[in-house]
Amino acid sequence: MITADTILIIDDEVQIRRLLEITLNLNSFKTLLASSAKEGIASAASYNPSLILLDLGLPDDDGVSVLKKLREWYTNPVIILSVRNSEEDIIEALDSGANDYLTKPFRTGELLARIRTALRLTHDLGKSDSQLTFGSFIIDFAGHTARKNGILLKLTSTEFSLLSILAKNSGRVLTHQYLLKEVWGHGYLDQTQYLRVFVAQLRKKIEDDPSHPSLIITEPAIGYRFGE
Repeated sequence: MITADTILIIDDEVQIRRLLEITLNLNSFKTLLASSAKEGIASAASYNPSLILLDLGLPDDDGVSVLKKLREWYTNPVIILSVRNSEEDIIEALDSGANDYLTKPFRTGELLARIRTALRLTHDLGKSDSQLTFGSFIIDFAGHTARKNGILLKLTSTEFSLLSILAKNSGRVLTHQYLLKEVWGHGYLDQTQYLRVFVAQLRKKIEDDPSHPSLIITEPAIGYRFGE
């Protein structure tokens, strides 16, 4: 069974599959190719790849539907590659379980960076889920504490909950609605300004320069991404 550093490409465009295959192989990744939803799901089940690149416009099923089916059992990262670039499409894919979303045409350098980040974070989380380190910033989930440059930060329980969700999904874009639901509940799904206030407060405590954040990154009109 192929499991390490293997990327499954599910895309019905021959040129895109070939481009991705060449690019990934040149960067030391193994690749699996699928041109349809049925073939992609079968390959994912058979080989359990380290990461999946999924196109939304498949001939036999919608990509979001495929994503939801995969998320019933597949836990590794899924990055969407699609010509669909509307805010609604991006949010729907992220809320359905995608780790990231790139619109076509994309820069191969950016794609490789997103892939490496997703894989590295998956490996790091596999080693330890009780503590995460981001440079001089350390989160101890068991102790319910966070330290920066060795100094214990004073965080409220809500701030720590928000930080924990962001950090545990580091590298993944989390939508406003997802964060609001996870931290505050369904009754707050339209309170995006409420979320912005808490993010601003959290940035003041954990960022070197809150006006130019490097830990909590804003994805305009979509949500936030934690980490690199």
